[in-house]
Amino acid sequence: MSSDPALPTPHTSGPVGAPLPHESAAAHVTGQALYTDDLGVRLAGLLHAWPVQAPHAHARVVALDPAPALAVPGVARVLTAADVPGVNDAGVKGDEPLFPSEVMYHGHAVCWVLGDSEEAARQGAAAVAVTYEPLPSIITLGEAIAAGSFQGAQSTLRRGDVAVGFAQAAHLFEGEFELGGQEHFYLETHAALAHVDEAGQVFVQSSTQHPSETQEITAHVLGLPSHAVTVQCLRMGGGFGGKEMQPHGYAAIAALGAALTGRPVRLRLNRTQDLTLTGKRHPFHARWKAGFDDQGRFTALQVTLTSDGGWSLDLSEPVMARALCHLDNAYYIPHIEAHGRIARTNKTSQTAFRGFGGPQGMLVTEDLLGRVAPLLGLSPHDLRARNFYQPGQSTPYGQAVRHAERLETVWNTLLGTSDFQGRLAQVAAFNAAHPHRKRGLAITPVKFGISFNFTAYNQAGALVHVYRDGSVLVNHGGTEMGQGLHTKMLQVAASALGVPYSSVRLAPTRTDKVPNTSATAASSGADLNGGAVKDACDQIRARLAEVAAGQLGVHPDDVCFEAGQVFPLGHPERGLPFPELVWAAYFRRTPLWAAGFYRTPGLHWDREAMQGEPFKYFSYGASVSEVEVCGFTGAYSVRRADLLHDVGQSLSPLIDLGQVEGGYLQGVGWLTLEELRWDESDGPGRGRLLTQSASTYKLPSFSELPAEFNVALLENAAENGVIYGSKAVGEPPLMLAISVREALRAACAAFGSPDQPTLLASPATPEAVYWALTRARQLHPEALPHD
Repeated sequence: MSSDPALPTPHTSGPVGAPLPHESAAAHVTGQALYTDDLGVRLAGLLHAWPVQAPHAHARVVALDPAPALAVPGVARVLTAADVPGVNDAGVKGDEPLFPSEVMYHGHAVCWVLGDSEEAARQGAAAVAVTYEPLPSIITLGEAIAAGSFQGAQSTLRRGDVAVGFAQAAHLFEGEFELGGQEHFYLETHAALAHVDEAGQVFVQSSTQHPSETQEITAHVLGLPSHAVTVQCLRMGGGFGGKEMQPHGYAAIAALGAALTGRPVRLRLNRTQDLTLTGKRHPFHARWKAGFDDQGRFTALQVTLTSDGGWSLDLSEPVMARALCHLDNAYYIPHIEAHGRIARTNKTSQTAFRGFGGPQGMLVTEDLLGRVAPLLGLSPHDLRARNFYQPGQSTPYGQAVRHAERLETVWNTLLGTSDFQGRLAQVAAFNAAHPHRKRGLAITPVKFGISFNFTAYNQAGALVHVYRDGSVLVNHGGTEMGQGLHTKMLQVAASALGVPYSSVRLAPTRTDKVPNTSATAASSGADLNGGAVKDACDQIRARLAEVAAGQLGVHPDDVCFEAGQVFPLGHPERGLPFPELVWAAYFRRTPLWAAGFYRTPGLHWDREAMQGEPFKYFSYGASVSEVEVCGFTGAYSVRRADLLHDVGQSLSPLIDLGQVEGGYLQGVGWLTLEELRWDESDGPGRGRLLTQSASTYKLPSFSELPAEFNVALLENAAENGVIYGSKAVGEPPLMLAISVREALRAACAAFGSPDQPTLLASPATPEAVYWALTRARQLHPEALPHD
C-alpha cells in the first residue's frame, strides 16, 4: 500500500497545518488509553448490568416476575418500569420506552439485572420470569411498504416540473433499487458507568457522541434537572454515528441503578448484545424514473425513497432529509421530484451512520447512471462528467453550488494522476485475453454538504484556561472517537495563542465545563469546536496584547505571538517569553480564561418546503478503483485505488489522510461485504438478527485494502469563512468507495455484452457479483464458459 507522501505546506506559523500524529496514538497502541469500561475497576462496590432480551420480534409483555432473579447469589436488584422516578423513555421523540410493555424487535430489553459480578447479573437475567403474547410482525421493507407501515414525516423535494422534463427527454428509463444497511461495529461497544456523590449529584461516564443529550435523557428518566447530572466522555473506541443517539438509554440505566442502590453501576454490552440491541445504517428502497436528452444530460428525475427506520424514529427523519438533499450528488438535474418516507418495522431502531443518509441518496443516482450509460451509448465516466454542476447552478433545494469548478478540477486531476485512459486500454486488453477473469475500472465523484441539516445544532462552545506558568488547558464540546478532533483542537489553540503545541492540554469532554453542546457528528466537529476554541483563545490573546503593548511600547495590534514568544511586529529580537507575559498579566489582574462560542453563519432551512441553505459549503472528491473478478466464484479483489479529496486547507494533514483512507475502506465494506440478515421466516426465530457476530458479519480488513492505494488531498483549496480555511473530512470520503461498486459492475459487464445494462445488488458480495456476471453471460451466450 502506498499513499502520496506530498503533504500540504503548513499555512500558519503555528502547529495548524503541520502533519502531527494523533495526540493519543502512543496511548492507543500501548494500551494506556482509558475507555469508559476501564474506569469501573477503580470504584468499590461496583454493580454490573445485564439485559433481559425478548425472544420475539413483536409481543406484549403479559407478566414480568423478578423474584427468581433476586434469589440468584450476587444479584442486587432488577430494574423495571416501576423503578423509574421520571419519564420511562430513552428517546427524543417520546417513542422509545426504556422498559417497554410491548416488545418491538427480537432482543428488545424488557428489564435489567444488577449483580455484584457480570456473571451474577447474567445468571439473574436468565432467571427473570417473563410471559409474552406474540403479535404479528413486519420484518422487511417490502412487507412494510405492502402493509403501509410508515412513521414520522413524509418529505418531498421538488424543483421544476418532472412532467415537463420527461416530455423534453429523448430517453426515458425506470427502475428499482434496494440497498442494504451497515453495522457500526466500533471496536468499543456501548458502555456507561454511573455513580452518585454525597450531594446527590449523578456522574455518568459514557461512550457517547452527544454528552449533552445523554445528560438530558438521563435527567428526565431520573426526574432531575439537568444540572444534577454530569456526563463525561473521555474517548470512544469508534462511533461512526452509532453513539449519537443510542448511548442515552444505557447511561440512564446505569444512572438509575446507581441512584436506587447507592452503588456505582457499570453497563457494557458484549458484542452480541451490541449487535442485537443497537441500530444500524438505514437500508433503503428506491423506485425511480429518469429522463435524458440526446447528449446524455438529465432532463428529469422522479424518485420515491423508502428507508427502513426500524421500530422507532430515532434520527430517521433527518437521515431521510439528507438522503433527499444528496440524491443529486455532483449532477445538475433541472426537473426533480423526490419523495421520502420511513418504514416502521420490527427491527432495531436504525440510526446515524457515517454519511447520515447521504451515501444512500448518492448511491441511488450513481447506480442509475451506471445502469443506463450503455443504453445511452456512453461510457459511465463520460455520462457522469456531462452532468456535473457548473458555476452558477443551484441544488434542487435552492443552495448555490459554490466552487462547482472544483468538481472539474478534482475529476480531471485524478484522471491524469491515475492514468485513467491508459489503464482503460490495459483493462480491455486483459479482459480480451482472459475469458474467466475480468477487470473493471471506474471513476466516481462526491459532492457532500457540510453542516447539521437541523440548523440549531450548528453551534459549539469552549472554555480555555491559561495558567500563570503559561500552560494552557482547553475544554470543548466535541468528543474524540479516534477521528483526531482533539489533535486538531490542540493545534488550533496553540496556533491561536502562538504557543508551542506541547504547552497545550485537553481536558475530557464534560457537560459541566461546556454546556448545551451539539453531537460530534455531521463532519462538523472541527468546524464548530475549532471556531469556539479559537474564539476563546482570541479573547485571551487580545487581553494579553494590551499588557504586552505597554511593556513593548507598541500598539496592541502590532504585538505578535509566535512559537512561545511575544514581540513587536518585525522585531522578534525584542521578544519576551509567553509565560513571562502571562505572569505580568496576572499581576495586572487580567482574566486569563475565556468562554468561546461559534455558530455557523448563513444557514437557513425550511424542513416543510425542503428549501434553503442547510450547508456551509460542499466537500468535493473523486476516486478511481480497479477490481478483478473471478468468473467461476464471483470473488474479487481491489487491485488499485486512487483518491483525491478536498479538505480545504488541512488543519492536520496526517489525520485527514487517515480519515480519507479509513472512510474509503468503510465504504468498501458497506458496498461490497457487509450484509445484514434477519430471519424472515414465520418460525419461532422470526425477526432475529442472523449476522450477530464477526463470524457471520464480514468486515473489511487488510485483505480488502487495495494492493496499490494512492491518496492525496486537493492543493490550493482553502475555504473562506471557516477555521483556518479547512474543510470537514469525516463523512465525505466514505462515498469515494462507490467507484469500487461501479468497477465491479464494469467487470461483470465484461463477461457479456458491453451495450447491455448490468444490474448489481447492494451490497455487491461475491455471491451478488456471481449472479450479476452470470446474467451478463446469459445476455451474451458466446461468453458462457465451455469445457
